[in-house]
Amino acid sequence: MANIKTVVSIVPEATFVKAIGKERVDVTVMVAPGSSPHTYEPKPSQMRAVANAQLYFAIGVEFENAWLPRFRDLNPKMQVIDLSQGIAKLPMKEEAHEEHDSDHEADVHHHGEMDPHIWTDPKNVTVIARHICDALIAQDSTNAEFYKANLDVFLAKVRQTDATNRKILSTVPKGSAFMVFHPSWGYFANAYGLVQLPVEVEGKKPKPRELIALIKKARQAKVQAIFTQPEFSDASAKIIANELNIPVIKVSPLAADWSENLIRIAKAIAGVR
Repeated sequence: MANIKTVVSIVPEATFVKAIGKERVDVTVMVAPGSSPHTYEPKPSQMRAVANAQLYFAIGVEFENAWLPRFRDLNPKMQVIDLSQGIAKLPMKEEAHEEHDSDHEADVHHHGEMDPHIWTDPKNVTVIARHICDALIAQDSTNAEFYKANLDVFLAKVRQTDATNRKILSTVPKGSAFMVFHPSWGYFANAYGLVQLPVEVEGKKPKPRELIALIKKARQAKVQAIFTQPEFSDASAKIIANELNIPVIKVSPLAADWSENLIRIAKAIAGVR
């Protein structure tokens, strides 16, 4: 049988699909590294991949709201699998500030919006992986045992990642805070009893008065590091880091090396250099 042609929204999904489908799947990623999944627009080559795909693995990132209906129109035979099904969503974590400008940037999280970054909690990745396995088996039942065996190996890695993080973070008191520019790590924080303090306010960098308040809050919380993403400017984060004498760590939730990425973050929060 020919390979199953799949399309995913973000790079971590490609990691999960390849782990379970191995050489039996072709994977096209929509949002390339360094791009924002909130505002991304597909290229013509990606639209061609959608037109030929059998499966689209959706995960709930913002660009899907606008584009999934168009993908369905382009390829009505393509099955769209919602990988977030069965996962309890958390609200986006926003810093509460008194004043907001009326002109928002393109990359905006509105009040009341649910956080799409579900893959930053290993428990959720277990659910995601099972959905992927089920979808591949539905397409290619002849190789069901192949996909199940790969799933078992991958789930063992997920469990090991979680255990490693818990060991690293065992020295960090519950409720400890870590600072992020963009609030992408809510599920990670929730999984390990931590609190993320976002610098960004509704997609915008903080004003000077807000920055002073954030520095004070970070000092009180004994924050060890500030995490920024390659997809966003880190000017505000650098100001805070200089004031507190802590490192700015560039790390993206969209990284391909999903497991190693979470372990890196756990080490930085625990102050393990």
